[in-house]
Amino acid sequence: MGVTFLSPSSHKSVFSMKTFFFVLAAVAAPLISAHYTFPDLINGGAVSADWTNIRMTANHYSNAPVTSVTDPEFRCYELDLQNTAGQTATASVSAGSTIGFKGSQSLYHPGYFSIYMSKATPAANSPQAGTGQTWFKVYEIPPVYSDGQLSFPSENVQSFTFTVPKSLPSGQYLARVEHIALHAASTYGGAQFYISCAQLNVVNGGSGTPGPLVSIPGVYTGYEPGILIDIYSLPKNFTSYPSPGPAVWRG
Repeated sequence: MGVTFLSPSSHKSVFSMKTFFFVLAAVAAPLISAHYTFPDLINGGAVSADWTNIRMTANHYSNAPVTSVTDPEFRCYELDLQNTAGQTATASVSAGSTIGFKGSQSLYHPGYFSIYMSKATPAANSPQAGTGQTWFKVYEIPPVYSDGQLSFPSENVQSFTFTVPKSLPSGQYLARVEHIALHAASTYGGAQFYISCAQLNVVNGGSGTPGPLVSIPGVYTGYEPGILIDIYSLPKNFTSYPSPGPAVWRG
């Protein structure tokens, strides 16, 4: 049996490649660990298994954010725009009950947190659900301005719960969690969006009229002062953080 010996230059090349991949992994690891997803629905105090009632997102391995507010993926960031919805179970929840989202880890970045809902037509497990001007905001945790600087109540929190509006009519809905990380938002496209959508069947609903209604994508241009903002160097006339998107519908 022949034996192949590596020349000194080959050894050097192998060592260089190993060093390169080691350095690459060392650099990438903190970036991945600093990012997050929202794979779990909180319903009745119980936390679902990953991606059971929440559409699996395209970043379920990389944890990378969305940065374009105009792409179709900005809606729910599904792994597959056509097939993920049908592969996801729909959870039954009551209007007036408390539900929520749990992140893959605590939110590492400072930012603005919100939850939107949309009537799901023809059904929550349909890829057509939420594709029109059907979205309304039901919850938010905005940054707080005090003593010349912003603080971020959603930072370092992992689980978020909210009340499904009591007057929300019964039917199938999508609930969309969104965290806008603002640490690099001083230039256009620098804001990072972490997104997931849960599929819900709301029962025991009321007769309210949710609104204002917006389209997603379409709700933002990316130039909103709450999205394009240098949180480390605020304008001299800054008085409060301007939440992007519509007002919250309380129901």
